[in-house]
Amino acid sequence: MSSVNVLVVFYSTYGHIYKLAQAVAEGASSVEGVTVRLARFPETLSDEILTKMHALEAKKQWADVPEVTHDDFKWADAIVFGSPTRFGNVAGQVKSYIDSLGGLWASNALVGKLASAFTSSNTQHGGQETTIVCGFLPLFLHLGMLVVGLPYTFAGQFPVDEVSGGSPYGASVVAGVWGARQPSENELNAGRFQGKHVATQAVRLGKVPVPEADKSN
Repeated sequence: MSSVNVLVVFYSTYGHIYKLAQAVAEGASSVEGVTVRLARFPETLSDEILTKMHALEAKKQWADVPEVTHDDFKWADAIVFGSPTRFGNVAGQVKSYIDSLGGLWASNALVGKLASAFTSSNTQHGGQETTIVCGFLPLFLHLGMLVVGLPYTFAGQFPVDEVSGGSPYGASVVAGVWGARQPSENELNAGRFQGKHVATQAVRLGKVPVPEADKSN
């Protein structure tokens, strides 16, 4: 049986999404018969702007992670997307790349593949769910992908005695107003669970063939 391929692709500014992406990749890698590839969305801001945002130094953490390509999307049987929240939607860097996927849409290259998402915000109610629902879900549906979330079989969604991200829509991190709060163990566990869940479903479904367009109408 050939390996099932899982792509974890992310954009991170200060490292919160990068750490969650690593957790997702770790979870996916724990499933037998799965090959995982970690990639990042290209940066669109200049070093000058990133320096003013105090983000340039942080980006050295994932400098060796390759930028995602359309070939990565074709290679994958399941794709897990990660983006911080920007006013209740995905980061502009992610949206810019999403808008380049027209060729893959036109060729039905992603139809039937699994799709999932994770995010982060500064505050507890900073738009995490809307980022996944408004930023990622329409993309998944337009591309013909099959959506996978973070089911309640991840028990870390239930406790209310500590601040924690995570919802049925996907794993998430609450970063704090200035980004000082790092992902908690519960949030990282949510990422690991989601990655494992996506990979498990990908193995169950098997390799995804490229479907031909229905020309009967």
